[in-house]
Formats: sequence, C-alpha cells, structure tokens
Amino acid sequence: MSLLAIDMGTSSCKAVLFSEDGRVLNHKSCTYAAAKSPHPTWAEMPAENFWYALSKVCREVSAESGDAVKALAISSHGETFVPVDQNGEAVGPAILNYDNRATAESEWLEETFGRRALFDITGLSAHPMYPIAKILWIKRHQPQIWSSAKRFLAVPDYLLTQLGMPALIDYSLASRSLAFDIRKHEWCEDILRVCQLEVDQFATPVPAGHIAGELSLSAAADLGLKAGTVVVVSGHDQPCAALGSGVLEEGRISASLGTYECLVSASSAPALNEHAFTANLNTYCHVVPDRYVTLAYFPSGIMLEWFLRLIASRDDATQLSTHEVCSRLEADTRDEPSGLFVTPHLLGTCNPDFNPKASGVIAGIRPNTSRADIYQGILEGIACEFGQMVELLKAAVGDFSAVHVSGGGVHSPLGLKLRAAFSNCELRMTRCAEAVCMGSAILAGVAIGLYRSHEDGVKKILQLGDTIQPARTLRDSYKIYREQYRLLYSSLAPVRCAIGASN
Repeated sequence: MSLLAIDMGTSSCKAVLFSEDGRVLNHKSCTYAAAKSPHPTWAEMPAENFWYALSKVCREVSAESGDAVKALAISSHGETFVPVDQNGEAVGPAILNYDNRATAESEWLEETFGRRALFDITGLSAHPMYPIAKILWIKRHQPQIWSSAKRFLAVPDYLLTQLGMPALIDYSLASRSLAFDIRKHEWCEDILRVCQLEVDQFATPVPAGHIAGELSLSAAADLGLKAGTVVVVSGHDQPCAALGSGVLEEGRISASLGTYECLVSASSAPALNEHAFTANLNTYCHVVPDRYVTLAYFPSGIMLEWFLRLIASRDDATQLSTHEVCSRLEADTRDEPSGLFVTPHLLGTCNPDFNPKASGVIAGIRPNTSRADIYQGILEGIACEFGQMVELLKAAVGDFSAVHVSGGGVHSPLGLKLRAAFSNCELRMTRCAEAVCMGSAILAGVAIGLYRSHEDGVKKILQLGDTIQPARTLRDSYKIYREQYRLLYSSLAPVRCAIGASN
C-alpha cells in the first residue's frame, strides 16, 4: 500500500510516492510551460498546464511502481486561481500568485474595509497577490472573463473538478484568499459584501484531509491509477511542509526553502497580536485540526533560478543538473564575504513591509566580479532575509533556537551555513527534502485510517537528517555586511517610489 502526494508548486509539479513507513518509493516532477507576462506586473498561465503536469507525473510514477496507490492527495502553493464557467472549464488564464496587477484594488479594499479589520478576520494584510484583489481587477478590466466566470478556484479545486469531483478547498488554502474567516472556518460574508461578491463564487471549504471521492474509470485512466483510488483534499504547501516537518505544537519551527522561503510556527490560536500585525506576518489555519500557523516569508529561490537561467550555456542545459551547476559555482566561492549586496526581491518584498514595488538589486559589482561572486552574493542576501524573518517570528510567537528545514535550498551547504550563522539558529534537516509532499501523505494516511492521528503519522514516517550548527566566527565575519545590507534596502526607498510612479 502506498500514498501518492502531489505538490503543485509555483514553477513545477512534484509527485512523491511514499510507503506507509515514509520511504520514498518514487519521485517525479514536471516544470510548467513558462508563465506569460503581457505586462510587467502580470503573471498568468493557461490553466491546462496544471492538469497536464498532474496527469504526467501521476502516469510516470504509476508506470514505474509495482505498489498499488491507496490514496492521492494534492497540495498547492497559494493565491493562484482559475476563473471557470458553470461546467468547471477555464474561461481565462490562471492568474499566478506573484502577479501584482491589482495594486489599486488592494489599496481600495484596505481603505474601505480597514487594515486592522482585515487582519483580525483573515490573519493577512491587504496585498495585490491575493485573489480577492485580482478578482476585483478582472471585474473592472476584463468584463468578458467576468461575465463568463461562475467561480474562481484555487489550483487543487480546479483539478478536483477536472477529475469529476466537487470543488472543495481546505481551510488553509482558503485562508490565502483574503476573504476567509480563519476562526469561523467559512467565507467572510462581510468582506465579500464590500467587494460585491458571493459565497457561491468560490469552492466549498472543508478541513484538510477530507475525502473528496474516488477516481472514476475515466479519471483513473487519465492519471494512470486504478479506479477507486481515494482522493484526499490536502492544503496550502507551507502548512503541509510544517506537518511534514513535525510542526504541530508551539515551540517547533519549520522552514521550506523554495521559490519563497517560509518560516512557520504552530499554535492553538492565531497570532493576531501587535507584533504580527506590524510585521505583516500571516497567521491562519493549519492543515492539522484546531491548530494555526504563523508565517514569516520572502522570495528567495526565484533569484537563484533567474541567475542560473541567465548564465546557463547549452552544455549546462543539456548535461548538468541544477544541483551540479550550483555545486561548481559553490566550489569557487570565497571564504569571506563576496563584497556584493544582493536583494532577492524579484517578486517584491514580503515581511515586514510587503512592498510589490521592490525589485532585485545587485550592488558592488566591479570589473573582477565573477559568476561565483554573484552566486555567493545571492546566498548572502537570502541568508540576511532569513535572519530577519527569524527575528520577526520570534517577536510574534516567542523565542526558539532550532528550525527544521526542507526544500530545494537544503542542497546548498554554503547557503545552509550562512542561514544558520545569520539567524543564530540550529538547522535540522529532514531526511526527505520534500516535506510538503510528506505532509500531504500524512493527511492521506489519516484520512484512510492508515495512521490513527496526525501525531501518529509524524511519528511513523518523519526522519531527521544532518544538523547545521550556527558558526559564531562566520556570523562575526559578516557583522558589518548584515548592517550594510539593511541600510541598502532602506536607502532604495526613493528609487522604489520613483519606479512605482512611472509604472
């Protein structure tokens, strides 16, 4: 018996097949076709790309596996949504989470409903990334799509309808809409009323781990699985990664090192305190019943992805994996600061200021600057951001000294050493880097009775790997650098304002 966990990420879809004791039996991934940006602040993609990626990885995993898949669970990144008609077919492109077209609508919502009122209900601060602002933008600027759209579905909701199942969304992913009451676990009619939207324009909220149904013959054929395979509603990727890292109670922290880098804590109540509000932290429903998560996060991996694409040669693209390219660059880095200051804000900033007008900056370039220097500078900038997120999260949820890490960033030894030093935290790696999928597998296992509880699932399948200790000598060598990094970001404020005005 095996559990198939799907992670619909920002740039790719991953499928991991787990045994009931947590062993990875198979692993496949599929990168989406490049997102389109018809305007500088837009990011959209045909919704069919998600269905293609899902069916491709499922077929590939099942073709190589001799173990019957008992349950399938689909998790996803947040905010991305698809406008669909009454038959569940897309009537426009999927608008991606890092699309920032709806700045005016976001500002209007904050002014109309109130910044603190929004935070107290949703655990979020207004921002153009959230679906509600973009739906208002569609209503204003794309009347043809608006008139054809009957519902606006997150990625897993949309995929469930393609499998012939009802559009269901778990509480954690619904929380990423800016219209979900995180304590009542329902769509907030007051917010929707202000926006002139209706509850039935969204998927039905259910707890994570809810069984959506079983695969029909036709749906099973599309995925290469057996008819009758149970389909389980998973959740937002970050709470799933937290569960997959064992973050169920207060005091344990996880970090998923991907396109975005998120530090996550768990609690029995949302952290709606002044520290969280001032720092624009996100606090919302966990995928574990009666639990909440609090997030501090920033864009990170996308800066490395951009740089690697920029320097990739034909040989790199055809012969070397991403990890091999990074390893070669890392071998040429210095044993001292690179001399560069790199802000990884290609998608704007997140905590504490959530500024969509911010952009990536590389300062300090000289004639002898090498590719390895820039690579190191990016890792240094990411580590600076990581250290700042640790400080913000501690202020809101209390002190901690260890972080359980997973995701693609764990493959960089230098990146891990810098994060540990800059945050002064011990980094504990999970044996399986795909914590999002492991969390989904636990949800699926609990749903079908394979595990007695979420705690039981964590106990049976989570295994920890190496630990990175914070090196004081490294932290001391970067003391001035870290101060200068913070000064750089604040000094760029007039530039951001000028760019925002010109756009």
